[in-house]
Amino acid sequence: MSGFSARLALAPRDRHEAHRVSTPLELLFDLASVVAIAAAAAGLHHLVAESHATEGVARFAFAFFAIWWAWMNYTWFASAYDNGAPAFRLLTFLIIFGALVMAAGIPAIFEGQPFLLGLLGYLVMRLGMILLWLLAARGDLENRNSALRYALGIAFAQFYWIGLVLLLQPTASWFPILFLLGAAIELAVPLFAERSRQTAWHRHHIVERYGLLNIIVLGECMLAVVLALRATHGELSIADPLVHTAVSGAVTTFCLWWLYFTDDEHLARDTNDRAFVWGYGHIVVFAAGAATGAGFSVLVGIIEGDSNAPLRTGDLAVGIPVALYLFGLWFVRDRFCLSGYWKWLLPAGASSILAVAALSPGALELMTLILVLTTFARSRATPSSLVPRLH
Repeated sequence: MSGFSARLALAPRDRHEAHRVSTPLELLFDLASVVAIAAAAAGLHHLVAESHATEGVARFAFAFFAIWWAWMNYTWFASAYDNGAPAFRLLTFLIIFGALVMAAGIPAIFEGQPFLLGLLGYLVMRLGMILLWLLAARGDLENRNSALRYALGIAFAQFYWIGLVLLLQPTASWFPILFLLGAAIELAVPLFAERSRQTAWHRHHIVERYGLLNIIVLGECMLAVVLALRATHGELSIADPLVHTAVSGAVTTFCLWWLYFTDDEHLARDTNDRAFVWGYGHIVVFAAGAATGAGFSVLVGIIEGDSNAPLRTGDLAVGIPVALYLFGLWFVRDRFCLSGYWKWLLPAGASSILAVAALSPGALELMTLILVLTTFARSRATPSSLVPRLH
């Protein structure tokens, strides 16, 4: 292979490489994802505050799936093939630009306008991924078939999205069903491609990358805390419900962080059957983390009188995503790494929070207390309650 051809090929990295960490380029890519996630959370906040919760949740799911899926595809590819080559960096810049274009188009999704700009950004990101997989096919002959399957599968999915968005209005009754079909096609591409041969992704690197995105989505909760404190206009009073909301928001953020970052093995082995469950299941954790921040922002608006939604709507806007976060974390981690009654701690905490949110208006403090107790109990899981780790 000539020097020029070698620069247009990506060889796989060692999946057992020691001390593998996120690169500055990956962190720059995450920064673009921050913008898109913030736009989606803001859209959910405004629709729920305007008493259009069902519509807001549906549109948030649409937007967040696009953000998460594009992020996840790049992250797993980079784990296997990021060699710092100029071609890899330039295509990453293209993908980052696509993420910014998509972020600019996300508000249109929540405003009921044609989301052509968002689609364009998504297509740019996916084009970058197709080109990266083609470079991997040139540089990794053992995984050439898998790489080509990825490239062809991604291309097919993009033609589907173009046809769906251009030919059918988002308000059409068939749109949600066809969107779910499109999502299923996207999710099926890695399942199809990895059947040929598993790509050389790095387990500890992937776990770190997912942890970093979790911190990003929890940043939405921190923004809501700042929003609540700003709404007090500097007049902090222990009796002010805005102060209560700010404190609850901060405590909730800390608890969700604590529950995620335990000493337990998130991804105990690098087989595809376990990796797909863990990797795909995280969409619940990530979306719930971002939605929790939106929920606290809804509560702030209700307390300030900027929203006509009842207080129970604000409680549910916080309680439901917090419960989903706990359920999601149980699904991807705790049901594998804990045993005995500890294994069911997070589902029990999630169910209690949901019950309080639905039955007790104005019970934010009680929901927060349940979350604190759940977090404390989870941190007390004894060594005997841990399932032996598989490496």
